[in-house]
Amino acid sequence: MIDLHCHILPGVDDGAQSLSDSIAMAKKAVDQGIHTIVATPHHRNNSYENPKQTILERVKELNRVLLEEKIDLKVLPGQEVRVHGEMLEGYHGGEILPVNHTPYVLVEFPSNHVPRYTEKLFYDLQMTGLIPVIVHPERNQEIIEHSEILYQLVKKGALTQVTAASLCGGFGKKIKNFSMQLIESNLTHFIASDAHNITSRSFKMRDAFGVIEKKVGMDMVYMFEENAALVIEGKTIYKEDPERIKRKRLFHIF
Repeated sequence: MIDLHCHILPGVDDGAQSLSDSIAMAKKAVDQGIHTIVATPHHRNNSYENPKQTILERVKELNRVLLEEKIDLKVLPGQEVRVHGEMLEGYHGGEILPVNHTPYVLVEFPSNHVPRYTEKLFYDLQMTGLIPVIVHPERNQEIIEHSEILYQLVKKGALTQVTAASLCGGFGKKIKNFSMQLIESNLTHFIASDAHNITSRSFKMRDAFGVIEKKVGMDMVYMFEENAALVIEGKTIYKEDPERIKRKRLFHIF
């Protein structure tokens, strides 16, 4: 199993705080059946600054430690980039790091809205050869309330990644149900852990795939697993045409 989104690098963001935390996360990942993790620290916010070169050095060091500790896990470089108007400049300037040097770049929205410039930005990214992957859209308040926004972005070439814990109810029933709606409407393409630690924000990958198998069948599980493998190789993923989420209507009898 491959995990495309994980905060396993020590001391760089709100994920692993120390090397011992990273080692504990690595052991937990292996227990989950994960053999490859893409380390995706937050690129930049008020508290963190993780440009491409820093991440490459930290990933190399962590892989060395895992080898010493005889933990059978490979860590690949990546980054979680908060959406901003200068993303293209950051990429050309060597700051932004797509998943394992492929065209796929993880993009995070603010938790409560989608910036109005997003569609234009995504168009510009794609014209440069990059493929934006929207992380945890199921936890974005505006997308939950107006799923048409996500439908339009996916229809125009963006991809999305749902968090494993969301499917397991870790963020509440509403987000769990919405996550399944995204899967059923072909509006997501990857499942990843977004793990930050082994306690409150752990991997949950095996549990999530169990939920998917029960709800929509094993073929969907295989597709998500295969897509993760294709991404780290920079290859074209499997995807179906997106569909609009059908809201259930409430009929009142007067």
